[in-house]
Amino acid sequence: MPELVILGRRIGPAHPPLVIAEVGINHEGDVRKALQMVDAAAAAGAECVKFQCHVIEDEMIPNDVIPGNATESIWDIMARCRLTEEEDRLVKKRTEEKGMLYLSTPFSRAAADRLEAMGVAAYKIGSGECNNYPLIRHIASFGKPVILSTGMNDLKSVAPAVQILRDAKLPFALLHCTSMYPTPYSHVRLGAIADLQRAFPDAVIGYSDHSLSLFPCLGAAALGASILERHFTCDRSWPGPDTPISMTPDEMAQLIEGSKAIHQCLGGGKTILPEEQPTIDFAYASVVSIADIRAGEKCTAANLWVKRPGTGEIPAARFEELLGKTAKIDIPMNAQLRWDWLV
Repeated sequence: MPELVILGRRIGPAHPPLVIAEVGINHEGDVRKALQMVDAAAAAGAECVKFQCHVIEDEMIPNDVIPGNATESIWDIMARCRLTEEEDRLVKKRTEEKGMLYLSTPFSRAAADRLEAMGVAAYKIGSGECNNYPLIRHIASFGKPVILSTGMNDLKSVAPAVQILRDAKLPFALLHCTSMYPTPYSHVRLGAIADLQRAFPDAVIGYSDHSLSLFPCLGAAALGASILERHFTCDRSWPGPDTPISMTPDEMAQLIEGSKAIHQCLGGGKTILPEEQPTIDFAYASVVSIADIRAGEKCTAANLWVKRPGTGEIPAARFEELLGKTAKIDIPMNAQLRWDWLV
């Protein structure tokens, strides 16, 4: 089975899903709020917190493009919400002091170089960069595990990115994602998880969510997603571009608990477990006499039927086989039938 390892945390179908609390830029450029969200995530049981790394001059040219979930340009948003390298290092240090994995998404070559200089253990690449093959190639050159979101891309455009990661011999994960903020349930398309599993069997597959509840992530876990990523905030009353679609600490704790439980439920087959035997003993039915049957008398529906418990020699499933047989001995009413009593 595919697997990647980040600082000892094994991620793949054999392990409980890794839940990523994506702070992103919900801190609005305030490092104190960023640190507060790290602390809140740790208190809620998070294993991993993810941020975004923006070196805006290397990321984009000045522009007035307004994202669908905002009222100001993407340039103004990022100029306000970016952290300095010193602040990024402070957040990484706090995250690791809390025993969590630190991830950050670089949106440019300079941002990737910053993260590499900071000694990150792995890279998360956002959906907007899924077909930015030059940037993916640059990140792959660092030789570290990569988690790649695939929103706004189909299998055809994901394939070259995957080949770059394969050529670099990197362990990697692909996250299904719909880049709508928020994503209505009808556009979540969890069927894409199976598409990715079939198309890229060497990839760890996960899901990055932008809906308004935990339900899609829990559904993804039931379909075998090994990574579950959702935006995170301490309080949805806080300002922030992704706050409306973010989970709170309580919700994150529920997602962690629920995804672990679902993972334990996966697998197996439709067989009878040995542990079910105590229930079988009382819940199954056996063939019993419902009247006294004299030796030499035929067994019929008038003197045989099926009743609990299931501890008799002849199970209810074989009732019809007894009809027409002859009793060799006297059989009292309410006796569980035995084969050696009949001929």
